[in-house]
Amino acid sequence: MSDSIFGGRSGLGRASRSATALALILALAATTLPNGVVAQSYSFSNVSIEGNQRVEPGTILSYAGIARGQTVSAGELNSAYQRIQESGLFESVEIVPQGNTLVIRVVEYPTINTIAVEGNSRISDEDLQPVIQSQSRRVFSPTQAEADANAIAEAYVAQGRISARVQPRVIRRSDNRVDLVFEVFEGGVVEVERIAFNGNRAFSDRRLRRAIETRQAGLLRAFVTRDSLVEDRLQFDQQLLRDFYASRGFVDFRVLGVNAELTEERDAFFVTFNIEEGQQFKVGNVSVVSDMPGVDPDAFQRAIKMRSGQVYSPSAVETDIARLERMAIREGLDFVRVEPRIDRNDRDVTLDVTYQLTRGPRIFVERIDIEGNTTTLDRVVRRQFDTVEGDPFNPREIRAAAERIRALGFFSDAEVDAREGSTPQQVVVDVDVTEQPTGSISFGGNYSTNSGFGAAISFSERNFLGRGQQLSLGVNTASDNSRYFFRFTEPALLGRDVAFGLNLSYYESEQDNARYNTKVGTLSPSLTFPLNDSSRLQLRYTLQSTDLSIPDGSIDETGELVKAEAERGKLIESSIGYTFSYDTRRTGLDPDAGVLLEFGQDFGGLGGDTEFVKTTARAVAQRLAFNEDVTLRATVEAGAVNYSGDGSRVTDRFFLGSSLMRGFEPGGIGPREYNDAADVDDALGGNYFAVARLEAEFPLGFAEEYGIRGGLFYDVGNLWGLDKTNSDVLYEDGAWRQVVGAALLWDTPLGPLRFNFTETLQKEDRDKDQNFELTIQTDF
Repeated sequence: MSDSIFGGRSGLGRASRSATALALILALAATTLPNGVVAQSYSFSNVSIEGNQRVEPGTILSYAGIARGQTVSAGELNSAYQRIQESGLFESVEIVPQGNTLVIRVVEYPTINTIAVEGNSRISDEDLQPVIQSQSRRVFSPTQAEADANAIAEAYVAQGRISARVQPRVIRRSDNRVDLVFEVFEGGVVEVERIAFNGNRAFSDRRLRRAIETRQAGLLRAFVTRDSLVEDRLQFDQQLLRDFYASRGFVDFRVLGVNAELTEERDAFFVTFNIEEGQQFKVGNVSVVSDMPGVDPDAFQRAIKMRSGQVYSPSAVETDIARLERMAIREGLDFVRVEPRIDRNDRDVTLDVTYQLTRGPRIFVERIDIEGNTTTLDRVVRRQFDTVEGDPFNPREIRAAAERIRALGFFSDAEVDAREGSTPQQVVVDVDVTEQPTGSISFGGNYSTNSGFGAAISFSERNFLGRGQQLSLGVNTASDNSRYFFRFTEPALLGRDVAFGLNLSYYESEQDNARYNTKVGTLSPSLTFPLNDSSRLQLRYTLQSTDLSIPDGSIDETGELVKAEAERGKLIESSIGYTFSYDTRRTGLDPDAGVLLEFGQDFGGLGGDTEFVKTTARAVAQRLAFNEDVTLRATVEAGAVNYSGDGSRVTDRFFLGSSLMRGFEPGGIGPREYNDAADVDDALGGNYFAVARLEAEFPLGFAEEYGIRGGLFYDVGNLWGLDKTNSDVLYEDGAWRQVVGAALLWDTPLGPLRFNFTETLQKEDRDKDQNFELTIQTDF
């Protein structure tokens, strides 16, 4: 049996009736006594307090402010009543003058026995408890209970359930105790049905919707949480729009307002961003000036990467400032600050950038305090700082460290602030983080037309033991092959900016109807370190065991070359190698373009059974065009492998699978040993390959929330070269193949899927083409 103690919801409560009683007494006194008597003051020789159980009489008297024998007026009696009522300790209060005695009757609020939430399924009790301020074994407060109900409702509003209602109820118990129950009606999610923009000319609505966090509700609404209306997210979206336009030279861009209109059915929102783009500015003159003695501005001028004529971007300015400040440190110039001065030229729509080198205040970092990291070790956070205790304080370095901490992905929230230390010349850097889950385990199945059904189990942890290490292991099995892997990465070996990696894998293929079986085990430790902002170098050692064999049932259908290679049995390869990479996708100055260059070599012969040199190279260029609605991408890849002695085997050579060239089956092109009479058709791979891929991705007119885009592509490639050959070998000298195709790209909760539909323009007679393929889309 529940009861309401909320006067605002259930009519006049006891407190209201008490106030009415006091008012009636005072009014009666005013109407029955002469004017001279009303103006007189009263004194009570006795004060009687009734009804209190937990609260001491002296406490009530202190709130009343009336002592025995004190002369009081009717107005002071009313003030005493108000003070007792406002103490929040009593459900009702009555002050009744009886002759020379002032009687104060109170009814204490009950004590909370238990607190419960009922009717909630979308938000668990554990997640709601932190927003409830009422506590068990504390005095019940209707005001606080109402505030708690509103806080619970706000938690649902943050999930887009604006129709959620929360009603606090009390259940009376013995000994003046109550159970406090919050009855929740969650309601449905009110989603964002449409997002529109007013005032945009340079970019389409479609492109701008990709730049913000809020999403329109669509086909995958059951899996998308960003399609609900959240005020904080809309505020963040406005900042994202400012950053988007600013990075593209629109320095006058403004968000004039955001309108969120609820439909008549109250089941969806229409969100409209009213914006003003302004003009796009380019960089005019770029110069460096200094008022510090002994500093050569020309030397710093040569270090600037920003050039006249390029689209102005604040990120490019920040990059130059960071470069100049690092150069000053290398030159032994401490406390140097680089202040940019931007001069506007409206006539030619350019911005002149002047970097002013000045001597900053002599402020040092006293210490770095880290809080909130219950799992992650302090050193993982601390190594994101280029600054240590005792170094000169550089606000830009602190902001950059904050971004690196957030980029770790270990924390749901990370705040980095600086405050004054023990002296005005020192600062303390406070880091406050909130941990989030970083591990995952997955179970799944797979099916391949080549391998049949299989199972996949994997475990990954991005912050292993709170050390910032990455660990992953898994098993992938099918009816005729199995793969096991273990990967470990220490991103800061010995506290340095050097990543240590260890890869272990084992692959086994045993197919009754296959031309050959393989067993490959690999051990490969590596070290990776940066050369500059855009370049990295990896050094590695690889130990690999390869066992090539022919199943008994396939000896007659296997070619002579593969047989000869299988007779060599198990071979051990020991090699050292390197890979150099240059990547401007994150550090480049143009937000619409990116370039990736990779070059690697492995040298075998450091022990083992073989000597070889294997070289691979890749170059990728990507640009956004047509108001950034279309992605254009060009890729060139090539490789060469040279084995001494008995030459390479089929397990050592390159194969052009779908990841390198679309439109053909694995092993569908390149040199092959073919003898129709002996039913021999072995794909041999090649010692050399070269591939070029051109593609464009574009919207198809579907709403962005569906995640569906289209693509067109053209691939041309060649695979050739064998160390040994015979009269049955075809295409050993190589032949170019060409493929065109269309793609359907779909971003799903399972991952980005890509459906390729291809048509070969040029191929050889024995090539095995493939007109349809389903793959997982990957970034370059």
